[in-house]
Amino acid sequence: MAEQLVECVPNFSEGRDRAVIDQIVDAIRRSGGVEVLDVDAGAATNRTVVTFVGPPEQALAAAFAGIREAAQGIDMRQHRGEHARQGATDVCPFVPLAGVSESEAITLARRLGERVGAELGIPVYLYGAAATRPSRVALVDIRKGEYEALPEKLQQPEWAPDFGEPVFNPRSGATVIGVRPFLIAYNVNLNSRNVKLAKDIGLAIRETGRPRRDAQGKFVRDAQGNPVLAPTPTTLPCCRATGWLIEEYGCAQVTMNLTDYRVTSLHQAFDTVCQLAAAQGARVTGSEIVGLVPRQALLEAGRHYLAQQQAFAGVSMNELIRTAVRSLGLSEVARFEPREKIIEERVNPGPGRLVGLTVQGWVEELASDSPAPGGGSVAALCGSMAAGLAAMVAALTHGKKGYEEVAAEMRRLGEEGHPLKDALLAAVDRDTDAFNRILDATRLPKTTAAEQQHRLAALEAANQGATRVPLEVLTGAVAALRLADTAVRQGNANSLSDAGVAALLGEAAACGAFYNVLINLAAVGDAPWRAATLQQARDLLQQAQEQGATLRTEVLRRLEEGLAKVGS
Repeated sequence: MAEQLVECVPNFSEGRDRAVIDQIVDAIRRSGGVEVLDVDAGAATNRTVVTFVGPPEQALAAAFAGIREAAQGIDMRQHRGEHARQGATDVCPFVPLAGVSESEAITLARRLGERVGAELGIPVYLYGAAATRPSRVALVDIRKGEYEALPEKLQQPEWAPDFGEPVFNPRSGATVIGVRPFLIAYNVNLNSRNVKLAKDIGLAIRETGRPRRDAQGKFVRDAQGNPVLAPTPTTLPCCRATGWLIEEYGCAQVTMNLTDYRVTSLHQAFDTVCQLAAAQGARVTGSEIVGLVPRQALLEAGRHYLAQQQAFAGVSMNELIRTAVRSLGLSEVARFEPREKIIEERVNPGPGRLVGLTVQGWVEELASDSPAPGGGSVAALCGSMAAGLAAMVAALTHGKKGYEEVAAEMRRLGEEGHPLKDALLAAVDRDTDAFNRILDATRLPKTTAAEQQHRLAALEAANQGATRVPLEVLTGAVAALRLADTAVRQGNANSLSDAGVAALLGEAAACGAFYNVLINLAAVGDAPWRAATLQQARDLLQQAQEQGATLRTEVLRRLEEGLAKVGS
């Protein structure tokens, strides 16, 4: 049910010719479905870094469009700049953001590499998590010798490209494609102007550690005369750090690059700096995120600080983000605006067209002569309300006298219920969008044989897409029913009717989604895909109906027993 987003950060070997840069960026935008977040051109480096975000398939298409345009507009034989480079598109990493695993991103990188090698005749090397051998994990190792070394390197078997022929392309050079984690640029503010203190804390937390000293207090050096570094008890993996003074803020900062926030989180970095500063008589006054941040990093921080307070963490996404912003002091030097700083908010700002309506406006739109929204959107809304009601029961149970033994279950219920509620709510608009894509495909021209073939392919893709949305809703409805089961059996007895309604809505969502799977499957031409999808949907519906029937019986029995006790 999670929204799928990847970031792509291609580096192009042109930073001076604005016309060429604009052509590359326009090609990325024209591919459709992605949001260009930043274009950073450097004249001295003669290099432009473009950052865009979108769903995996659209990001793949946009990356190829940019690489193709760069191959046409950049001639590496004429390129000079301060930055190391070996191709017109020097490097193109994918960064999994939301709903995309690292393995899925690697598949994306391989598909792009295969297409670039086959269609553009550019040798492609895979790096980072997508690397095919240890010697190609680090970009600096692949790029050794740069563009000028390529003719000779490509003749060596160990430097045969992962995709494309081992033939030197004098105009475009070679391209490196891969997968890396998201990098968060993060600074923590001190109540001091002491740069030495900030740098000392940076040395204590950075991954490479401090320079080692011998018994006489002198630096230990290696054979080349470089200081030998060693980790400390407070070393944070995937953290590069130092300290500096920011005159604008009037304070010293510990400045960090968190190269993988899944390994060292924002809150872990912040708490560690707080501890080290306090040990030296200083205090942390807040922090700032430079650039953008994935939503998940803030959600994790919000849960962490609520847990520290022994507070219920099964709250809404917005409340988790507010908790993170307050706890990390992210608005100390400049107001932290989630819609500007969180990547997912930049790509999909605010609620969708339907879910942004009032309840009355939504029902009026539903009752109009427009074919969408229809039953699919209603099924998604029912599923969202089922998850929301289950989360409400968890909140009304957690911390209440007599329910101490189920506190952990209620925390889990709340923490799972809110994301599921949000995902199903997003499907309200996604279902309507999928229907509209079918209408768009039916309006495509069909005069020539080529146009007819393109129209049929577009219709097939649109019909499969329109089937996937209710199938995801059906999957989410089954998950909502599991949450409702916990709410019914372990939740606050005074909220039994709420839990029962959650179960009813979950079953209704499942049945409604199944109807929409069936009606959309009828238009799908791919027989094997149709059969596999139908079987998956039937299995899910059976689970939903069995659990729904069990919960109906249980809720009615307990409610009638309660009424009978009052009557006696």
